[in-house]
Amino acid sequence: MAEHVLAKDETGVRFSLTAIQKIKTMLENKEFKIPQEIADVCAMLNKAGFEVYLVGGCVRDLILGRIPKDWDITTNAKPEEIVKIFPKTVYENTFGTVVVINETENNTLKVVEITPYRLEGKYTDKRHPDSIKWADNLEDDLKRRDFTVNAMAYKPSTGEIVDFFDGKKDLKNKIIHAVGEADERFREDALRMLRAVRLACELGFVMADEITRAITKNASLIKEISAERTRDEFLKIIESPEPMAGLALTQKLGLLKHIIPELEEGIGCKQNSDHIYEVFEHLSRALQHSADRQWPLGVRLATLFHDIGKPRAREWLKEKGDYTFYGHDVIGARVVEKILARLCMPKKESEKIVKLVRYHMFFSDTDQITLSAVRRLVKNVGPENVWDLMKVRQCDRIGMGRPKESPYRLRKYEAMIEEAARAPVSVSMLKINGNRLMKISDEKPGPRLGWILHALLEEVLENPDLNTVEYMEKRAIEFSKLPEIELKKLGLVGKEKKLEEEEKELTLIRRRHFVK
Repeated sequence: MAEHVLAKDETGVRFSLTAIQKIKTMLENKEFKIPQEIADVCAMLNKAGFEVYLVGGCVRDLILGRIPKDWDITTNAKPEEIVKIFPKTVYENTFGTVVVINETENNTLKVVEITPYRLEGKYTDKRHPDSIKWADNLEDDLKRRDFTVNAMAYKPSTGEIVDFFDGKKDLKNKIIHAVGEADERFREDALRMLRAVRLACELGFVMADEITRAITKNASLIKEISAERTRDEFLKIIESPEPMAGLALTQKLGLLKHIIPELEEGIGCKQNSDHIYEVFEHLSRALQHSADRQWPLGVRLATLFHDIGKPRAREWLKEKGDYTFYGHDVIGARVVEKILARLCMPKKESEKIVKLVRYHMFFSDTDQITLSAVRRLVKNVGPENVWDLMKVRQCDRIGMGRPKESPYRLRKYEAMIEEAARAPVSVSMLKINGNRLMKISDEKPGPRLGWILHALLEEVLENPDLNTVEYMEKRAIEFSKLPEIELKKLGLVGKEKKLEEEEKELTLIRRRHFVK
């Protein structure tokens, strides 16, 4: 695992080398490559006689050479005027935002939000402005935004970048400043505190001193934000390239204890002699490995939570002179279930994450464990989730400070899982069974049934296309007419062929995993 050591913001949180490499940007005013769908929307507003600018995160991303995930437009047109210009729009809010629907399969271009220049009143609920009114100019609109890097506008018709608050300078210096007073911005919308952390993780930037001071001062206000909004911003941190740094920042700035306080129970919680890190740092390092491997959100969350039950399960065992954590997987699964419910996570995703936490302690002596036990594991966690469980285990090892994510024992276990999950090479795969065979022939229960089925299997192993109901029944009737000696000979050949094919398949599986 690469050491994440090379840059720090004033909180002391570390970022990786990739996060601080020189950003190759187009900081001089010049035209950017704008998707045709967005250019058409801007052109239609211009044609109707209105000013139009791209604004916010998409401008930031264009300057940084990144592909914007969404496109926001601001204009001096009022909502009613915008609606008249475009054939498909949605306008069902009190904030003046008109949604224009484009005819495209690209989700990032399908929906474009257009908002008039506006001024905002107080934020009594720490979420939304109590009132808005239309502004007369672009500067009034931009000064209500959160951070300088998000407060730039781009005029497609001229290629001009409008930057009243030194956003380009902050991009160049890789630093996050607030527009105006940071304390005021966070009191307006407390979610901006979590967004500052997310931007630092996504872009590899550091936060200015006034940002960290204001977040520390106002951290408790995050409780005023809906669970869904908090969840979405937190998950973006987890999905960023630097979730370990993001987790450390949310903890140091006092945000984490208001979002997932259960994670903080791992701070200072020493583990047994198998571990060199305390629980919280172990979880953080394991999480970072999942990001380094670019594994999906479900794996990242299961990795973050896999040992969350340890502080509650920890006991000192005098006989060993060490800590034990018996049952922490069961305790952790219950804790995680409550966390995900509190964050309003989708049910299906929650169930998967809880299963991965519950069964992450599957690891055992592969010389003693049986295939039937492995099959039970696959059944418990679900065949669709079992390989994600192996990923969690790999992250767990790296989070312990181990040099290899897949030692021999883990590779052996992977081979056993593949063996247990493979399609069986047996008479059960045939399109006929013993009961059907007795109905269509004069056969009675006895060894002849097995000989016929194994003779059929031998033919199917040679040519899988023969495994049809019609062929199997026709051939079974023919075999049933053979004398016992001849039929037994065919059946034994089929059985030997089955064993031979099974051994070939298992050899290939084990070779793929470099185990015996």
